[in-house]
Amino acid sequence: MNMQEIRSIAKDFGIKTSGINKVKLIQAIQVSEGNFSCFASAINGECDQDGCIWRNDCFASAKKLHS
Repeated sequence: MNMQEIRSIAKDFGIKTSGINKVKLIQAIQVSEGNFSCFASAINGECDQDGCIWRNDCFASAKKLHS
């Protein structure tokens, strides 16, 4: 998902998007949804949240952050 789409979702939750990186912004959305702020924390490529819309981006971001 690109940043424009992520910002749009964030704005729907009333989250200010300026100056926030992708990881922190998605984590803020997750909290607003009532979920854990776990984005980019799947260090070993393991996650039990099969229905998460961030899943593919999460694995890629976690790999970048933790490599």
